[in-house]
Amino acid sequence: SQASFEEDGQKQPAVGHWKPLMPSKGSKEEPETGCQDAGGVDETQSTEQLNVSRLRSSSVEIREKGSEFLKEELHKAQKELKLKDKECERLSKVREQLEQELEELTASLFEEAHKMVREANTKQAASEKQLREARGKIDMLQAEVTALKTLVITSTPSSPNRELHPQLQSPSKAVFRKGHGRNKSTSSAMFSAASQNVTPEPVSLECKEVDSILFAEFQAWKESPTLDKSCSFLDRIYREDVGPCLDFTKQELSELVRVAVEQNTLTIEPVASQTLPVIKVSAEECGGPKKCALSGLPRTCKHRIMLGDSGNYYYISPSCRARITAVCNFFTYIRYIQQGLVRQDVELMYWEVMRLRREMSLAKLGFYPNDM
Repeated sequence: SQASFEEDGQKQPAVGHWKPLMPSKGSKEEPETGCQDAGGVDETQSTEQLNVSRLRSSSVEIREKGSEFLKEELHKAQKELKLKDKECERLSKVREQLEQELEELTASLFEEAHKMVREANTKQAASEKQLREARGKIDMLQAEVTALKTLVITSTPSSPNRELHPQLQSPSKAVFRKGHGRNKSTSSAMFSAASQNVTPEPVSLECKEVDSILFAEFQAWKESPTLDKSCSFLDRIYREDVGPCLDFTKQELSELVRVAVEQNTLTIEPVASQTLPVIKVSAEECGGPKKCALSGLPRTCKHRIMLGDSGNYYYISPSCRARITAVCNFFTYIRYIQQGLVRQDVELMYWEVMRLRREMSLAKLGFYPNDM
């Protein structure tokens, strides 16, 4: 607008033309002409002044509007700048928070990793220890199995092994071994030399007749020997012999004894050969040299039992010991059959099982040797 104003100001001299006031020679109407020219000049000047004032007013308006527009734009820019400052401050706080969380997460991850490494090292050490112990037990088992095979193979009905049949020895030699301790790593439950009858006892003064049902059940079990009591052969023996024989007055302890016999983790030893410290528990539970822990009756207890690795010893009477020993002898023999250590005719093995069942029945009724 200022440029147009300057251009208009430069072009102003071209709007009106000045004429000489003096009339030329030979002109008669010179005064009138001069008056007319003077009036035209005044009108032209007033018009030019009006145009100049209009231009000036429009220029002022334009400047005012321009300044207002610029002020508005500046105000908007200031607002946007404040918003951006707030956004930058918020993002900065978020970044600081994320950095702190990242540091905490990294520290926790490192701590967890170190903890896992420590636990892995501990488990590895424990596993190596268990492996060494297992290898030692395996070596002992192999040695015992080899010895048992030698004893079983060398014992036949025609020439029985006297080590397995102490009743065949002379009365002076037919004595029980001192103690009934067993190594917990063995695969049998042998408690005494007198109870280790792995071959049928020759009997010539009594008549025998095979029961067809019992023999059929034993034959079916012999085809695939197992210690699972769900089969008909073992189910019958559990119901008729093992269960009643191990049914004592103290029901809870009786159940523990039955489980220990089944799992082959029961230890029995004479009271006189105490070598391990006895962990003190209730007198009613453990009994004592003058009280049986299984029957709860006052009896002279010459032996005590330990269930697994619990460390608790329970004093038992001779009658209870005879019942437990009879059941253990039965499980010993069927384990031998399952492991393939008994190489005899099926009928001979059947009669040996019947003899062991008879021993359990007699023990349940209260019959036991004097040496018990």
